[in-house]
Amino acid sequence: MTSFAFILGVVPLVTATGAGANSRNALGTSVFGGMLIATICGVLVVPTLYVLFEKLEQKVFKKKPAETGTLPESK
Repeated sequence: MTSFAFILGVVPLVTATGAGANSRNALGTSVFGGMLIATICGVLVVPTLYVLFEKLEQKVFKKKPAETGTLPESK
């Protein structure tokens, strides 16, 4: 949520007009694009890679998939 708020907060820099608008546009565009790419990586790419590596590990080491929703019993 904070990433999306930050991205939307930078929009005025991207759309700036008037005195000094060229430097604001350049700064706003780079910050906007960088944060957008970082957010997409964090939300989509990293979890996808995690799942792929888990499946690869199961294939290579012939492990059974972990049971979800169960906690180990303590004695």
